Amino acid sequence: MACTIVSYMASERSSLDTVFHALADPTRRAVLGRLGQGPATVTELAKPFPMALPSFLKHITVLEQSRLITCQKKGRVRTCTLDRNSLVQAERWFGELNAVWQSRYDNLDTLLQNLDEQKNGN
Repeated sequence: MACTIVSYMASERSSLDTVFHALADPTRRAVLGRLGQGPATVTELAKPFPMALPSFLKHITVLEQSRLITCQKKGRVRTCTLDRNSLVQAERWFGELNAVWQSRYDNLDTLLQNLDEQKNGN
């Protein structure tokens, strides 16, 4: 049982690492932003970037491997679609981190209020 939980946590951390690696690059973030508006072909996605198509395809590969996008090929045209599931995983991680820090801020507020009350003799 413990091995299963550790294995799951390692797997989740690994996929989260992959997502953050993909999000670390501004080109890939821009592609995700564009795909947030709807599906697009690789050619459409590559158009605003001053790089050769093979270089751009490496970004698409990273996004696919992180499962942030899916691509379907029909003939010679590859159409990419945003897959929000991996983004939800990152959002959940940020939410958990936010909850920890919010609790710490609440504790600090309580401590400061108590110190203030003691100082004022209340």
